[in-house]
Amino acid sequence: MSIDQHVDQPGDLAWSKSSYSGTNGGDCVEVAAGTDAVYVRDSKAVDDGPVLRVGRDEWAAFVALAAG
Repeated sequence: MSIDQHVDQPGDLAWSKSSYSGTNGGDCVEVAAGTDAVYVRDSKAVDDGPVLRVGRDEWAAFVALAAG
């Protein structure tokens, strides 16, 4: 599996917060689907935190394993 950590965030992505995120903050993630990858970031550090870039096939495998 290839996961690259990116500091620069693609500006044209529509980010979605996890449905498990509460209104009290906490440990939350946001994801955005790009043309060739899915991006994941910490919702508490959207401006200066790292962004993980995961290939679409790898993301699909992760979601399938997490759902099972």
